[in-house]
Amino acid sequence: MTSRHLGILAALAAVIAGPAQATEAAAPAVVPYADFARHEQFREVKISPNGDYLAAAAVVDGKAVLSLIRLSDMKGANLRPRDTRELASFWWVAPDRVMYTIGERGGALETPVQTGELYAVNADGTGDGVLFGYRAGNQGATHIAHATSRRAYATLVDPLRDDPKHALIAAYSFNSTNGVFPTVEKIDLYTGVTMPVTTSPLRDADFITDHHGIVRFAFGTDVDQAKKVWYRSGDEAKWELLFDEGNDHQRLRPLGFNRKEDKVYFDCGGSKGVGGICTWDVAARKLSTLWSGTVSGPLELVPSADDKDAIALRTMPDRTATTLIDAKAPEAKLLAGLLQQFPGEDVRITSATLDGSRIVFSVSSDRNPGQFFLYDEKTHKASFLLANRPWIKPEQMGAMEPIALKARDGLPLHGYLTRPPGKEQAKNLPLVVFVHGGPYGVRDSWEFDPYVQVLATRGYAVLQVNFRGSGNYGNEFLKAGYREWGGKMQDDVTDATRWAVEQGIADPKRTCIFGASYGGYAALEGAVKEPDLYRCTIGYVGVYDLRLMYTRGDIPQFSAGENYLKMVLGENGEQLWDRSPAAHADRIKAKVMLVVGGQDWRVPPVQGEAMRSALNKADIPYEWLYQRTEGHGFYDEDHAEDLFKKLVAFLDKNIGSQAAASETPAAK
Repeated sequence: MTSRHLGILAALAAVIAGPAQATEAAAPAVVPYADFARHEQFREVKISPNGDYLAAAAVVDGKAVLSLIRLSDMKGANLRPRDTRELASFWWVAPDRVMYTIGERGGALETPVQTGELYAVNADGTGDGVLFGYRAGNQGATHIAHATSRRAYATLVDPLRDDPKHALIAAYSFNSTNGVFPTVEKIDLYTGVTMPVTTSPLRDADFITDHHGIVRFAFGTDVDQAKKVWYRSGDEAKWELLFDEGNDHQRLRPLGFNRKEDKVYFDCGGSKGVGGICTWDVAARKLSTLWSGTVSGPLELVPSADDKDAIALRTMPDRTATTLIDAKAPEAKLLAGLLQQFPGEDVRITSATLDGSRIVFSVSSDRNPGQFFLYDEKTHKASFLLANRPWIKPEQMGAMEPIALKARDGLPLHGYLTRPPGKEQAKNLPLVVFVHGGPYGVRDSWEFDPYVQVLATRGYAVLQVNFRGSGNYGNEFLKAGYREWGGKMQDDVTDATRWAVEQGIADPKRTCIFGASYGGYAALEGAVKEPDLYRCTIGYVGVYDLRLMYTRGDIPQFSAGENYLKMVLGENGEQLWDRSPAAHADRIKAKVMLVVGGQDWRVPPVQGEAMRSALNKADIPYEWLYQRTEGHGFYDEDHAEDLFKKLVAFLDKNIGSQAAASETPAAK
């Protein structure tokens, strides 16, 4: 380790004794439901390119705002979007200017929805206004005089570090249900004036630039649901199709250039087929495997401070792991030191100055929601900045233990088991099988989850399994879940439940299944297919009539969404109905709870109403929780707290403190 980073080990030794460290507690106090329902106090913290300022997404009075802090005196201001608007995301686009997006609560909906507009503000809080979007140019809403109204949404492509007055954005028109060919535009960060740069050859594409700000890659999912990568060799070159999943049978995604710009990092299949990182030789046009996963694929590359190369790779085969790519890089040496000083934690470099002299990093885990620190190269010290949820005490939370098992057909499955705090070795526990949503491309991860911890701190073991179709386990594992709603995906959840019983972890008479979205479907379908396995079932904003997926909700509104449904669900109406929980409500023996959001666009209330109607017809009792103003998941803190209370009360009544118990204590 070079002398410039020798001080980090000693400096962090003092920090480690702080709140980031979790310790065992014999009998932790019961955490109030409200503590789990509260929004994060801070979501992101980023340092400016020159190190003079910090920008943070903070929650003030229940509303996300942009906090700007001058590090020299720790003074600053909170930028509060007007009316029903609040901060969504932000980026430093110049040493003293921040670009940000907003979400807006419309009508009765509690959850903010991104508007697609781009705003910008100076680091001292001045010069705030709309750069891009339908409100741009409206003097009632902005101080920027030259921006013009556009019926489109935009995202940042490249901050153009060598040009403090401009950035590259991608603009996507609102005027099509078949997807749009976005344009990359250079935008003036002070006037909002844009100039066209290039048009994508692919609908709804994302873009990668080189280190000179030239757009070189356009990539995404085409209307045929195949992943495609387009490439151009320079600013004046034509686009050419480089990789097509439909022909190559490879899912490839460009991640960025190396420092010399002679190679490009790609997310690829790897030699084991579960995911890897490849490099593409620009001159030879050949892919080579740099890293290959054996259990799961890559999560993300860790960039250098100047964002011109990759120094490390983050993965999650079970817990989070970090692999150094360039061990000689100063940032890599610092990261290695941080990992040593925060064992058992997930350490991430979240932002850095261009010269790497100041670095913001986060520390989190299954029990620690996350904390931010600032490392200063001049002092060789890391100072605590703030915590996501400072009211959460890690020692009061349950630990997530990675698990592995095999499905009935031999397919390896991975997941997590969280026992109640203080009962890490206990057997015959009441068990909640918590099924993730998505379902495709999504996975359960080793991280703090309020839902898991609500249940664990109330005495329940929580089982999560990444069934086939889940993300990060390779393309074959993903596609193995296609058209398996109610089939093999459901069997994987059943097999994991039976595994927990066979291991003696779960009391077979006190097992419940719970999930949201797809997880809500799996919860009710589990009660249909395995009526004697689960004592109760909880469907949260779930799908219960698969046929309605083609006619209701936001997915079928676009041709790409309809094509996606055809690929993952199939079009056989009889089979869709046969695999719908609403079709077989009469088979359910478990106690039922349904949770529905009245403003849910993804899974409209008609799904919950269909299940309720089927239960009524079958004369099966159920509990019904309907929140008129909530969407696809409860957002309002009071509503979330009420949900947690009613979930636990339902569980207590059926498998918990109010039900017959046979729990045995941990062996001494």
